[in-house]
Amino acid sequence: MAQGDLEIVLLDILKELHSKYKSLQEGVVANYIPELAKVNPELFSICIVTVDGQVYEIGDYEQLFTIQSISKVFAYGLALEDHGQVEVLKRVGVEPTGEAFNAIILDEQSKRPYNPMVNAGAIATTSLIKGSGATERLNRMLDMFQRYIGRDVFVDISVFTSERSTGHRNRAMAHLMLNFGMIDRNIEEALDLYFQQCAVMVNCHDLAVMAATLANRGINPITKKQAVDKRYIKDILSVMYTCGMYNFAGEWAYKIGIPAKSGICGGIIAVVPHKMGIGVFSPPLDARGNSVRGVKVCEELSQQLGLHLFECSGQDWK
Repeated sequence: MAQGDLEIVLLDILKELHSKYKSLQEGVVANYIPELAKVNPELFSICIVTVDGQVYEIGDYEQLFTIQSISKVFAYGLALEDHGQVEVLKRVGVEPTGEAFNAIILDEQSKRPYNPMVNAGAIATTSLIKGSGATERLNRMLDMFQRYIGRDVFVDISVFTSERSTGHRNRAMAHLMLNFGMIDRNIEEALDLYFQQCAVMVNCHDLAVMAATLANRGINPITKKQAVDKRYIKDILSVMYTCGMYNFAGEWAYKIGIPAKSGICGGIIAVVPHKMGIGVFSPPLDARGNSVRGVKVCEELSQQLGLHLFECSGQDWK
């Protein structure tokens, strides 16, 4: 398909989907973190970035919001770079749980959290990030996000403080993991870094660029800089595919069929390897914690563009 034809097709599809779902009123904005309850539920944006750097976007794609659980994907990549696959697997598994993202459970045999995409596993993963102290570890985290996004990023202090003051369930998980030797750092330092990574400010355009970076073997398609060692892309995408959508992961893999990660911010990233990254932002969530509009948009994009990994008739986007 010629570049001009591709651009027309993608822009028309995005316009159609944005118009179709903008009036959808299903779902509820996350409120268990007080600051998140203040977000405007009408915000809605869709963005696609291809691996050759083409950008297609519509809606409120410049609106900033906190990245929340989508950050787990990228923290996992940094932990893999710091320690390698074998060492990370000693602390965090790769099995889907079938449970809610904030379930206080560990694998009964290994005592590890099940995977790095649920809260317990993400806390363990974040605790592995290297640094001589809290400041250096935070700076390494922010530098990592900057490589993926292509600009400097910052932490929303009000959201961080809100998460820190209400994160008792996450503290319970951390203490449980400490009991079994899955966390060996200062618990409060590890939790602070986890709360900070979740409070990094991004927009829908950023999400699509981050997803496209994963689709492009770890190279940011806009800046052309390597954001993560390409040897860990398969690890990251595999866990996203099986665990990224919480207890909706199986149905997502069946119907939509591409690696993805959601967050209670209302964001979703989806990765089509070697082709494109997709970002959707819409705050109202379903009962599983996934963006209602975001899931519907991704399902239609997968169907219309033939994006399912096992779809033999997928269109040629190169």
